[in-house]
Amino acid sequence: MANVVIVGAQWGDEGKGKVVDLYTEFADVVVRFGGGANAGHTLVVDGQKLVTHLIPSGVLRGRGKRIVLGDGMVIDPKTLLEEISELKAKGLLADDKDLIISSSAHVILPLHKEIDGLREQGKLAIGTTKRGIGPAYEAKMARRGVRMADLTDEKRLRDLVEVNHEEMGSWLREKGAKLNPVEQTVAEYLQHGEKLKRYFADASRLVYDEIKRGRHVLFEGAQGALLDVDRGTYPFVTSSSTIAGGACTGVGIGPTMITSVIGIAKAYSTRVGGGPFPTELTDELGQRLREAGGEFGATTGRPRRCGWLDVAALRLAARWNGLHGIALTKLDVLRGLKKIKVCVGYTVDGQERDELPTDSAEIARCVPVYEELDGWDADTSQVRERDALPTAARKYVSRIEALVGVDISLISVGPGRAETIVLKNPFR
Repeated sequence: MANVVIVGAQWGDEGKGKVVDLYTEFADVVVRFGGGANAGHTLVVDGQKLVTHLIPSGVLRGRGKRIVLGDGMVIDPKTLLEEISELKAKGLLADDKDLIISSSAHVILPLHKEIDGLREQGKLAIGTTKRGIGPAYEAKMARRGVRMADLTDEKRLRDLVEVNHEEMGSWLREKGAKLNPVEQTVAEYLQHGEKLKRYFADASRLVYDEIKRGRHVLFEGAQGALLDVDRGTYPFVTSSSTIAGGACTGVGIGPTMITSVIGIAKAYSTRVGGGPFPTELTDELGQRLREAGGEFGATTGRPRRCGWLDVAALRLAARWNGLHGIALTKLDVLRGLKKIKVCVGYTVDGQERDELPTDSAEIARCVPVYEELDGWDADTSQVRERDALPTAARKYVSRIEALVGVDISLISVGPGRAETIVLKNPFR
């Protein structure tokens, strides 16, 4: 039995989709434990690209893999239905029993999207995807949230929608928003519930039972550690727990059931939206990384900000998550650079720091301290052994391990499923 948590170890967009897809070959159950449709996983299999937003990328491994949307998620039912339809059209999710949706997961309402969009026009804009994630989590914490099970109970759903409209309606109208009538939202969401109820279950009990049966379970996070609502670069964060501990609260299992935690990190750094980013490259080199790495959001299409690998931030993520290994992605993007820099720490107001501060104002004053390593020109896309990498690439990987204090367990040398060097398999 192996129960493995996969988390992003940077600011999200690290390539979790590909890594989860690879590890799902060895898993029986794949569980998404937080976030919503603000996450996008881009997968390339046999030259075909598929983007998922709510369904874990492990769905590509086909029949027999149980796919679970956990309690900690906030779900847009319309988006979910569209995704299920697209996957079924590709021959996936053929058996309805393979998909389980927690009846306790919370629902994103139309007014949540309206709120999100309007806030992004104001002084407190942080660069969200405007998918209603934050407002849905706010409703959850205010104990007026709508849960998936409520989509099958007309009276309960109407009462909850009315309460939410009473709480936020006047503010929305004041901002000029056109709010859907309560009855329209209720009718639409009851239809969604009718179509989705076949998948509803007590996801926590189901996952627990699967673990007790000795089945292999993979827990998939969304976004990255540095966007965690408690630990990250607040307020430029997401609205959920993105670190490994979120798997326990977002699914409903005890921490003693987790056997391994793998963090995913790019061979460089990216960030989308607002917030401080000490190693950002705003010159032609940053543009080169963006184009070579295809650094455009899978959900919004927004260009990602690019910079040198921030090992000091990665070291912090390793501590928060208790990482057993790092899956290093997009090593191939660095090909052709004569020199490659790695941030090993900072100076802040004249003081040396070996980890990223957690206060955004302090991070904005960070001056990176860099080490410089040699680059390489050789194509690595066909390499399947670490020792076969160019000498400079091997040294780069080894230096990351030494600086972070965590072994590299996987190296991605291209976007395709096969373009991967697997060093350690947490399921074996």
